[in-house]
Amino acid sequence: MNFENTLAFATQLDEQDPLKDFRSKFLVPKHKGRDAIYFCGNSLGLQPITAQQYTSDIFANWQDLAIEGFFAGDNPWLGYHKQLTKTLSGIVGAKAEEVTVMNSLTVNLHLLLISFYKPTSKRFKIIMEGGAFPSDQYALASQVKFHGFDPKNAIVEIFPRDGEDILRTEDILATINTHADELALVLFGGINYYTGQCFNIEAITLATHKAGAYAGFDLAHAAGNVILKLNDWDVDFACWCSYKYMNSGPGGISGIYVHEKHFNNTDLSRFEGWWGHRQDRRFLMPPEFEPEIGAAGWQLSTSPIMLLALHKASLDIFEQAGGIVPLRKKSELLTAYLEFLINSINEVNNEVLFKIITPKNKQERGGQLSIVCKQNAKAIFNFLTDNGVIGDWREPNVIRLAPVPLYNSFTQVFEVGRILGAAVVEVK
Repeated sequence: MNFENTLAFATQLDEQDPLKDFRSKFLVPKHKGRDAIYFCGNSLGLQPITAQQYTSDIFANWQDLAIEGFFAGDNPWLGYHKQLTKTLSGIVGAKAEEVTVMNSLTVNLHLLLISFYKPTSKRFKIIMEGGAFPSDQYALASQVKFHGFDPKNAIVEIFPRDGEDILRTEDILATINTHADELALVLFGGINYYTGQCFNIEAITLATHKAGAYAGFDLAHAAGNVILKLNDWDVDFACWCSYKYMNSGPGGISGIYVHEKHFNNTDLSRFEGWWGHRQDRRFLMPPEFEPEIGAAGWQLSTSPIMLLALHKASLDIFEQAGGIVPLRKKSELLTAYLEFLINSINEVNNEVLFKIITPKNKQERGGQLSIVCKQNAKAIFNFLTDNGVIGDWREPNVIRLAPVPLYNSFTQVFEVGRILGAAVVEVK
């Protein structure tokens, strides 16, 4: 598409947008009495208008039914999580039984590592992206130490080449091959939180399996953002949060995926809990654990129904929008338009004032641009904030902007470009 840096062009794109009305399904923060331009859905998604009603329904059932709410009412709590798995499995490209919702992200990562990180004296290494979100670094280091290994020897981090901002897939694959004989696990993010780079999950998984190791992914920035095909790609396990692109509230409930080939793998260890026991025999209170079939067998504790209700409020909107495919189509266009406008500012000023470190190839990025400000970085970010744009600041000089297809428009993208251009002139 040939973009234009005009309000009329942006307005035309909005008029043609089949998802334009979905913005009305969310509550938007205010700035000086008007809706703010919220480009921070990669950190916390907006609140669905239905979220309060969904939780109110739970409160009503608790009031009217008390303990019977687990078995009675329109949405009995005992199987409430199963209402979410169909839509969620479509978002991550899995079968419904390969997905469940439980706990929070890092808790789930630890639980999955109990099953899939099984180091031996020969195979003990983990390969991960350099500069991964700190919680992943902490989790992996603590797991390695728990098994008696030194993280300095056991964890191999891959960084971009000197002078480059993103990882090359061939470097990732080469590193896997180099450490193949000692490799136990490859654990990557689906999308790097800082650069916005979307990794080639299929290629990484294939190379990992050839090396005789397990492949797992933290999809915190990928789930609900890009098209995933976890089952087709033969990924062993994955986990994600739901409060970013899936708009399920701060600290919202997490999800996990376990490939169906592992359902009957008796060699896998797991921590066991009552809620992961076969539902048809759970209330018989047997002394020995019999896991529920599928990912649900990794559950531990009674589901937090309020968090599930918040998650369902957002997932129902995904369903109404037709799933991840039309959302991704719009997201690619929003991000490309924002990229065009930022580059236009550089062209007008005849210098690179804003360097986009997120990959240019749409297959290698999600709905986020990470922008290095060459001068007055924090002042420019503050200028955006003062003019009603809510983005995200990362030290030392990066602004992350993430237009979300469910609630952001092309005219908002145009306005962000206009404000960035004004910042160049006014911020000294």
